[in-house]
Amino acid sequence: MKFLFDMFPVILFFGVFKWGEGHTAAAQSMVGEYLSGLVSGGSVGPEQAPILLATAVAIVATIAQIGYLLVRRKKVDAMLWVSLAIIVVFGGATIYFHNEAFIKWKPTVLYWVFAVVLIGAQLLMNKNLIRLMMKGQIDLPDPVWTRLNLAWAAFFAAMGVINLYIAFNFPTSTWVNFKLFGFMGLMIAFVVAQTMFLSKYVKDPG
Repeated sequence: MKFLFDMFPVILFFGVFKWGEGHTAAAQSMVGEYLSGLVSGGSVGPEQAPILLATAVAIVATIAQIGYLLVRRKKVDAMLWVSLAIIVVFGGATIYFHNEAFIKWKPTVLYWVFAVVLIGAQLLMNKNLIRLMMKGQIDLPDPVWTRLNLAWAAFFAAMGVINLYIAFNFPTSTWVNFKLFGFMGLMIAFVVAQTMFLSKYVKDPG
């Protein structure tokens, strides 16, 4: 359930973009009606409308996520605040300049922030954030925790590079597809590989 909650803005981004691709005139009309005051020059072409509309919806969805958690008096993870800041800045730039390059950079910046935080916490504060998140689930030797932390940092760094390659070497539609399904597949594959690696450290209760 939490996974779907976390993916909510991405799923909406995908759905709205795909709808806009198939209904460019309607998407352009909606952008003109709701976003014209935020767009430099006040108008956009039909080819730009789907990505701008999807970006605006993703921003609103991220704000709604945090609003929901605050209303329910639940903790808002620091990374969700970071995600909100990044999508507001890069998504806002995409809408204002009607330039999709900014929103294409957003996943990379987010992934690289994750990587830097993991490495920075380890080196500067001697805190292993992966260990803090998982210590209640499994008991590992210190060197393994360190390797696991570095593996996650490397994974996020690689995800950022992959995003840039797909974003700027393939059509936007391909990037939108990969943003949802490709990254989800890579994440699942990484978690499965990690689980296989950690299985040797799980003690048999029998």
